[in-house]
Amino acid sequence: MKKLGFGLMRLPLLDKDDYSSVDIERVKKMADAFMENGFTYFDTAAPYHRGNSEVAFREAVAKRYPRTSYTITDKLSLFMIRHEEEMDGFFESQLERLGVDYMDYYWLHGLGGPSYRQAEDWHAFEFVQRKKAEGKVKHIGLSFHDKAELLDEILTKHPEMEYVQIQLNYLDWEDATVESRKCYEVATKHHKPVIVMEPIKGGSLVNIPKEAEKLYQDYCPDSSMASWAIRFAASPGNVMMVLSGMSDEEQMSDNISYMKEFKPLDEEEQKIVEQAAKVIKASIAIPCTACRYCIDDCPKKIAIPDYFAVYNNLKRFGGPQGMVASTYYGNLTQTHGKASDCLKCGKCEKRCPQHLPIRAYLEAVAGELE
Repeated sequence: MKKLGFGLMRLPLLDKDDYSSVDIERVKKMADAFMENGFTYFDTAAPYHRGNSEVAFREAVAKRYPRTSYTITDKLSLFMIRHEEEMDGFFESQLERLGVDYMDYYWLHGLGGPSYRQAEDWHAFEFVQRKKAEGKVKHIGLSFHDKAELLDEILTKHPEMEYVQIQLNYLDWEDATVESRKCYEVATKHHKPVIVMEPIKGGSLVNIPKEAEKLYQDYCPDSSMASWAIRFAASPGNVMMVLSGMSDEEQMSDNISYMKEFKPLDEEEQKIVEQAAKVIKASIAIPCTACRYCIDDCPKKIAIPDYFAVYNNLKRFGGPQGMVASTYYGNLTQTHGKASDCLKCGKCEKRCPQHLPIRAYLEAVAGELE
């Protein structure tokens, strides 16, 4: 397989304010371009676009292409299930939304400390093995958001897991919270191929400071910022696949242009990336990837990732961005809770794959923008 996967988490929308309103006709065009260029790997999950990501896959791919011409990955999202007995029904509903009889890959979704304990208590490892034995899943594994030490513990106890999906990008490679490099090395030690998520860190590695952008453009003026990030993520030898959450046709075309005949970063390019990472790290106030896991359970319907994006722009660009930031923030608060409405319940932080102190960040947002 070619190393670029189509992540169906940030699809084009009919209504930018409605995360569930996937523009399926545009997804069809993007899927066509993807497959016409020899790419076959699709990745989704039930929370993406509130179930409509799976539906979009069915309409754009499953209904329009032979089953042997693509692979589909889905996930057992335990945080969406109330009781262990519901896992079978959850799985069958995914097959129905996907429009397939079996999944090529099925992951335990977003394992970390609490979710790993839940997976053990609910016998979720045994559940995915059973689905594999039934022929409804070809390969099993886990997606992971936590420390490398815990990943080592899980893979030691569960050698039946065939693959590991981790967050890996050049900003998180040496990050003390995400531990991309260490997690990659643990997976490699256990001989588990790695699938990469968040190679562009939710878009953070596209909209980068001018100083970092200049480093890349001076070396290769025609290369996009995304190409540096995705090529970095695809370069380690044990990386099987890099997922890109492509939101429009332009992003699809750009990714295909350099991943169709992929070339790993050379030594000089690696050094440029390291320099750019230092510049970028100094400019990001809140390292949110806009995965939106935090918002569904918020009792005050606070637009957390949107507020963080506004805040980051304000901090990055300073005074000239002040009025623009206030305007965007004011518009968002017409239909969402304000940052200061936070009840400090902590539900958002339990769902955050980045383990961000969201409540403290919301206080900072309120202080600046209210």
